[in-house]
Amino acid sequence: MKLATLKDGTRDGKLVVVSKDLIRHCAADNIAPTLQAALDNWDEIAPMLEALYTRVENETVPCQTFDEREAHSPLPRAYQWADGSAYINHVELVRKARGAEVPESFYHDPLMYQGGSDGFLPPRADIPLKDTSWGCDMEGEIAVITDDVPMGVSSEKAVDHIKLVMLVNDVSLRGLIPGELAKGFGFFQSKPASAFSPVAVTPDELGDAWQGSVIHLPLMVDYNGEPFGRANAGVDATFSLADLIAHAAKTRSLGAGTIIGSGTVSNQGPDGDPGKPVREGGLGYSCIAEIRMIETIADGEPSTRFMVPGDTVRVEMRDAEGHSIFGTIEQKVVQA
Repeated sequence: MKLATLKDGTRDGKLVVVSKDLIRHCAADNIAPTLQAALDNWDEIAPMLEALYTRVENETVPCQTFDEREAHSPLPRAYQWADGSAYINHVELVRKARGAEVPESFYHDPLMYQGGSDGFLPPRADIPLKDTSWGCDMEGEIAVITDDVPMGVSSEKAVDHIKLVMLVNDVSLRGLIPGELAKGFGFFQSKPASAFSPVAVTPDELGDAWQGSVIHLPLMVDYNGEPFGRANAGVDATFSLADLIAHAAKTRSLGAGTIIGSGTVSNQGPDGDPGKPVREGGLGYSCIAEIRMIETIADGEPSTRFMVPGDTVRVEMRDAEGHSIFGTIEQKVVQA
């Protein structure tokens, strides 16, 4: 099934069920007022939402037109948002550009940071930027929402705790990251509010594209109206999303409504090289930092700038028939 949260003037919005083609929606607040409320009692609530989804699909219940511009992120705020590093190619590029090797441990012990989750941007909301020297970047990623996850869960059992899947634009301020990491205490100011896709879907909606707890489809990232990234999320994933859940739950349980991100989706080139931009026939990149790293490796310095007010980013994923699965994240950078 497909779920969304519509803006209604409250912090947590109103839960709705959305048709598979993203054209219609039906209010589900008589079943659960918010998505978080549904996740808190998922085993009981999910079958009722599934039944409503079937009625929406069969057009046997009154529906309204679904407008993605009226949608908030599926969880407008969450108890927890942690972002991992499933795609080591991204880490390799970033470190290579500054002459650093990737520690061997990174290939079996994923990176992860805990981001701010008290307020996410709606998928069509502007990205406020106060200072262009902060190096504003997009990061196209996959994310999952869990139910209650016990401490010490294995990757094999973590799969069962993935209840919903969505996309995310994990906004990063690259100019602030080095100074924060130099303190040895992680990200904070360099990770402002992220935005998630208008719709979150249950894994079964992905069909054969959902294998091994990753999505085997291209993530489409457009920058200023031009194709920028077409990396396949099912390729070059060192870790699955279930692996990242198990990593997060190693020493503590995870509450229902926890969001776990994949990190920037990133593919190698056909010969194991860094890959080429889309305009040169490659799969491109899901963030600006990667193309800047490749430019630095090749030319000694980057030539692609980070985002400034007026720039736009679009993130979407389509199924094998070309239909949008999650709706579209479409944002413009504005002066804060």
